[in-house]
Amino acid sequence: MVELHDVPETHVLAIASHVTSGYVGNTMATFCMQTLGCEVSAIHTVNYSNHVGYRRFKGRKSNPEEIADLYAGLKDARLDKFDMMLSGYCPSAAVVEQVGKIARELRTRASTKPGSFFWVLDPVMGDNGRIYVAEDTVPVYKSLLKDADLILPNQFEAELLSEVRIHDLATMKQAIAKIHQAHKTPHVIITSIRLPPTAVNTPTTADEDLSTTAKLSIIGSTATSDMKPRLFRITVPVMPVFFSGTGDMFASLMVSRLRQAATAADVVNKANWRSPDEVAGPDLPLAKATEKVLASMHAVLKDTARYYGEATDSLERRRQSTQLNEGTGAEAHEEQDAVRHLQVTRAAEVRVVRNVGALRDPPDATEFQAQPVAVEVEGEVASE
Repeated sequence: MVELHDVPETHVLAIASHVTSGYVGNTMATFCMQTLGCEVSAIHTVNYSNHVGYRRFKGRKSNPEEIADLYAGLKDARLDKFDMMLSGYCPSAAVVEQVGKIARELRTRASTKPGSFFWVLDPVMGDNGRIYVAEDTVPVYKSLLKDADLILPNQFEAELLSEVRIHDLATMKQAIAKIHQAHKTPHVIITSIRLPPTAVNTPTTADEDLSTTAKLSIIGSTATSDMKPRLFRITVPVMPVFFSGTGDMFASLMVSRLRQAATAADVVNKANWRSPDEVAGPDLPLAKATEKVLASMHAVLKDTARYYGEATDSLERRRQSTQLNEGTGAEAHEEQDAVRHLQVTRAAEVRVVRNVGALRDPPDATEFQAQPVAVEVEGEVASE
């Protein structure tokens, strides 16, 4: 059983979106980090009734002045001593800039004590080839990479930041290497990467034992002292349901677990929590933390997928039994479809509270062990 004291006492500043109902953004992140024993101070970049996947929501976006004012209030009250910062969705380039100002101020204050401040930056910009923030946000995120300790882009976001099109393991390595070398970012995790199967990127034996055939990989790296990548990879099953908030769950659990792993590896007092060069990718604290995070997430999402299946089956039975009593015509059908969408979306809310035990004690962690990354180089296979 993992005890809470295994995660050192940690005060985190979390800057991300917020919803009144459901679990995305800071609503998800605060719960996950507090469950693992972290103290969390949250500043919200948006305040919505629920996440936008419902298609119906109320609320407003925060502006940079509001975020600056809240942080100034923390400083005035002497409540601004943070060990870590986690930043997520920002609705505008100006808000991204303000978040960067806060992070740089905290880093400057900690400059005389290496490792005393660590910034986890989730550069939320888009997915599946589509940007869903203003395009002027991209260069602002790029300007912050030199200040962040760990970034958590998905594959599309990694392409935007590195300007490398990722289509195989070799180009994935190029993208990570460029982020390390051009932007001096010490730690990178590409949180979801789908690659065509090749001789060197097929699932491991352990992966084949998992219950679903759809896979995605999480690939991470901690740079060496000369900013070369040290890669590791964990391949996980994909649930047949779209869940909102999984990126926020990954990022927040990573905050707690990386703090724990870096302390265990005795690097938490070193700049950027970077391990000596001789430590291989799968043995890095970043890899050990990712193993626990993914084991917890798999358990939570597996239970959520089970609940979602039961709920949607029940909705379908109810629809069929009441179909004769419902209205007819295009307008009636449109409203029925809208109501069903709301019900189905609600059923897909991540059941993080009901699975708090899986957050604290990741089950089946041996199924999520980090592996070295093999890269094809001119017809040969080179292991990183």
